[in-house]
Amino acid sequence: MPAEPAGEEDAITAPEQARLVPSLSTRAQLNEVERLGIHAARVWAMRATALKRADLLTEAFSRELHRRMFGAVWRGAGRYRTTERNPGWEPHRIAEGVGIFFDDAEGWLRFSTYPVHEAAVRLHQRLVAIHPWSQGNGRHARLVADIVVASHGEKPLTWGAGTAAGAPGSGRLLYIEALRSAEAGDLAALMTFARS
Repeated sequence: MPAEPAGEEDAITAPEQARLVPSLSTRAQLNEVERLGIHAARVWAMRATALKRADLLTEAFSRELHRRMFGAVWRGAGRYRTTERNPGWEPHRIAEGVGIFFDDAEGWLRFSTYPVHEAAVRLHQRLVAIHPWSQGNGRHARLVADIVVASHGEKPLTWGAGTAAGAPGSGRLLYIEALRSAEAGDLAALMTFARS
């Protein structure tokens, strides 16, 4: 799923420039550099040895994954945000919330509370709700869910790849609507999106 909808040639704002590691001018350049980092992190995380790690559902692994995804792009990658965001939890509650949600997911999987896909999507939704990072929350949460699914040998999630054939950004809009429904207590649309 693209990081940004249409308008990729828009200039990067001055506050964004200050947080960037490389010198970039356009959103298209930023999206490409981010894609490369995300791909490298995905390759690293999907190795058989990584998928067997005992710490996949921990804060430490989550931070390492975010750093690998965005460390060459954004200053502070792998560190929780320190400013208020809407949506998102208060910064002082982020570490506690992330830890609790990873513990919940570990229990769901160990005791088969939910099927693997549903546990992964529930964890994804909770991570997005916390919004722990300054950049890349949805992409990080989707990769975490993908890692959970792969570590259990299940069929990969597609995150709307089969439904995003409409106008530019339509897949992103469906994703956001599905997240809103999940936040309101109805996970069905997000589950459908994650598997279509």
